[in-house]
Amino acid sequence: MPHLLGGERLYLEYPTRVVFDGVTVGLADGDRIGVVGRNGDGKSTLLRILAGRQEPDAGRVTRRGGLTLGILDQSDALPEGASVGELVIGGRAEHEWAGEARVRDVIGGLLPGIPLDAPVDDLSGGQRRRVALAALLSHDWDVVLLDEPTNHLDIEGVDWLARHLTARWPANRGGLVVVTHDRWFLDAVSTATWEVHDRLVEPFDGGYAAYILQRVERDRQAAASEARRQNLARKELAWLRRGAPARTSKPKFRIDAATQLIEDVPPPRDAIALQRLAVARLGKDVVDLLDAGVAYDGRPVIEDVEWRVAPGERTGILGRNGAGKSTLLGLVSGAILPTTGRVKRGKTVRIGVLDQRLAELVEIADDRVSDVLGRRRTAYAVGDAELTPGQLLERLGFPSAQLSSRVRELSGGQRRRLQLLLVLLDEPNVLILDEPTNDLDTDMLAAMEDLLDSWPGTLLVVSHDRYLIERVTDQQYAVLGGRMRHLPGGVDEYLRLAAEGPGAPEPASRQLTAPPAVLSGADRRAAQKELASLDRRLAKHGERIAAAHAAFAAADQSDYELLGRMQHELAALDAENLALEERWIALSEQLEA
Repeated sequence: MPHLLGGERLYLEYPTRVVFDGVTVGLADGDRIGVVGRNGDGKSTLLRILAGRQEPDAGRVTRRGGLTLGILDQSDALPEGASVGELVIGGRAEHEWAGEARVRDVIGGLLPGIPLDAPVDDLSGGQRRRVALAALLSHDWDVVLLDEPTNHLDIEGVDWLARHLTARWPANRGGLVVVTHDRWFLDAVSTATWEVHDRLVEPFDGGYAAYILQRVERDRQAAASEARRQNLARKELAWLRRGAPARTSKPKFRIDAATQLIEDVPPPRDAIALQRLAVARLGKDVVDLLDAGVAYDGRPVIEDVEWRVAPGERTGILGRNGAGKSTLLGLVSGAILPTTGRVKRGKTVRIGVLDQRLAELVEIADDRVSDVLGRRRTAYAVGDAELTPGQLLERLGFPSAQLSSRVRELSGGQRRRLQLLLVLLDEPNVLILDEPTNDLDTDMLAAMEDLLDSWPGTLLVVSHDRYLIERVTDQQYAVLGGRMRHLPGGVDEYLRLAAEGPGAPEPASRQLTAPPAVLSGADRRAAQKELASLDRRLAKHGERIAAAHAAFAAADQSDYELLGRMQHELAALDAENLALEERWIALSEQLEA
């Protein structure tokens, strides 16, 4: 395909490290590139170099003649005194821009509730981000570079942006390069992936899922090669240790080869492996919200919430920005008191909250990381081993050299990891995560999800990161029109309901059936427990059915008596599975009511 933009043999060095060393990348017509990598490895720097906003120390950037390029960086720098309309539509009259489908789509998708005549100086940080993105996307560009475009966007906004970028150019036209930690978004928009790591940029075919598959295969091959190299090193070292006479009688190149093998062993790139921490036992009662509501200045934010949080529950909360999700979590944690109804908490409940503000780190900003942990405990139980605070932080991706850093000197992602660690080390049994993905790269998100997969307590998550929500929670609720609603269909059902509005009617398929009876609090909790049990039983039953089919295929096909018995057993298993599925559906409908 025709060349649009590229970098040749790029070299960039900062006083403390080399960022790029001989990097060559290219963008052709029709390319949709997702950029991933650890925080600080140079993803944003790469975009600035390609856009011409930063010069490399060596190498060059090439562009097709007449190329138009637009870039969204993370600064959201908007001109003072300007209005939203001046930035997005250039001050044109409504009859001029209303006929342009792209402009209407951008305004409807990114600026709901933001008046075009609003001064940008009065906007919040999230609103400024939306305006900056809208100002970029409302114009025509051959190439669009986006640095964390999903920041401050809710799930509806991320979904709209993915659909917009997918349809923005005709097939095999235009170019897109996007840096983001939103893995669902990467899969939705990108056809190739660049991984920035260790002073280079490594290309992969496909979106995030395809990239992970290829990276696993790359790491597997590297591990096999490393194992062979280590075996060779051990043989060389054994030969070297036979004694001084033997060593001096052998060719010098063998000694040099052994030394090189030892010196060239690289450290592992992914050293994050946090195991499950001990948690206090939960009783039967966790937190019950009984007809609870919160109003500010007489304006209700959420109302009539009936939610009995169950032990071991894993729930994701969805909703637009400002819908009341954080308020709902504040009721559960006790940070917010209800103005109507009441909240009950079990006697054994210990709640840990990872919020968006990093407020608990302000008081310790001048303390060293090692001192912060040292004041708490000298050792922590992780699985069957005891680790020092330094060892535990290294498992969370902190180099040992940073243990002596002051908290205020840490990057945003490092402060986020420290905050998560401090919450977990308090050993809560109810963990509340309010937008936990902020400032985390994809590797750290995967490590956090691995931890949450084995979290034995109750987990409540608010996030616009669809990948995270679908990965770590078993059920989702939405805050729509100030009320809490169960979502058996997950994020897809939420997007449909949000598009239809809070007053939308139920689908016809649901209208044809009698509405399920509303459960009391105790019955709802019992139904939730039974539903969780059914999930486990269905999973085990599926394994039994798969094993039975495998046994049937491997059986002697001439033994008709044996085959008849096996078919009878398969029919019984299928009938039992159908009964379990019907009970699961019935319980889901009851819990939705």
